Amino acid sequence: MQVNGESKNRVLVVDDHPVVREGLAGLIKRQSDLVYCGGAGSVEETYEAVETLQPDLVLLDLWLGSSDGLELIKSLRAQHPLLRILVISFSDEAIYAERALRAGARGYVPKARPAKEILEAIRTVLAGEIFVTATAAQLMLHKSAGLKREQPGRAGDGMTDREVQVLQLLGGGMSTRKIAGELGVNFKTIETHRENLKHKLRLRNAVELVNYATTWVQEQQRPRLSPDDLLPTRALQN
Repeated sequence: MQVNGESKNRVLVVDDHPVVREGLAGLIKRQSDLVYCGGAGSVEETYEAVETLQPDLVLLDLWLGSSDGLELIKSLRAQHPLLRILVISFSDEAIYAERALRAGARGYVPKARPAKEILEAIRTVLAGEIFVTATAAQLMLHKSAGLKREQPGRAGDGMTDREVQVLQLLGGGMSTRKIAGELGVNFKTIETHRENLKHKLRLRNAVELVNYATTWVQEQQRPRLSPDDLLPTRALQN
């Protein structure tokens, strides 16, 4: 998009919390090189918005109700190979940053980061580069070097993407049978995933697994900052 002869990149904000969308929209609107082209609060709205608004970048929260944000990233990239996706999330970057990149995102920035760093992440991804925090980069380097930094009984790199997905759905209150239907697999497959999760998380039974999953999901979705923290300060205004 060109405004007054200058090229501006169009940014679509995807988050199921309207206040967060408004905060990020305000941040983007104050930038001379960016245009806030719209927002979406669900997977369905995201597909429609990408088709109609044709953004250059999607600023995407991983948690959209019970939907799997990683699968959304894969689907969007399959349909729009040139679309740049930057994940912005409250979720633990130790678990999700690398997974988001593998799914097709070009960057991952925690919502708790200062507005200046969020803008840096947006511009880095729009420039064709990959953005992750120094913390996430160190975790990835340790993993590539075969150095484990996980704590026993803590969700993390030991889980497969599918196991993370099952844990998320369990924490959202779904039964094994409903999860099987949601993922299009049979009941025994989900039972196997549950057993693997219990082993990896060092949990003794199904009750402990469900309790762990519920607490874990709540922690991933819990805001760690106020909406005002997403608004630009005077130093960031143009």
